Amino acid sequence: MDIKKKTRELGGTAAGKAREAIGRTKEAAGKARGDTGLEHRGKAEKAMGKVKQAVEKGRHTLKH
Repeated sequence: MDIKKKTRELGGTAAGKAREAIGRTKEAAGKARGDTGLEHRGKAEKAMGKVKQAVEKGRHTLKH
């Protein structure tokens, strides 16, 4: 596997992890402030990050 492909795969997984972390932060901030809207947006973003990671893992599995 060449470096370019490996970098792209890691980029997708890293982006998913970053989105999940941002979601956790928003969720915690929403709970602390009593802002249910922010809390729900955080949960949604966290879920999107997990989905992105799963998709990238699946793509990697199918390629090999």
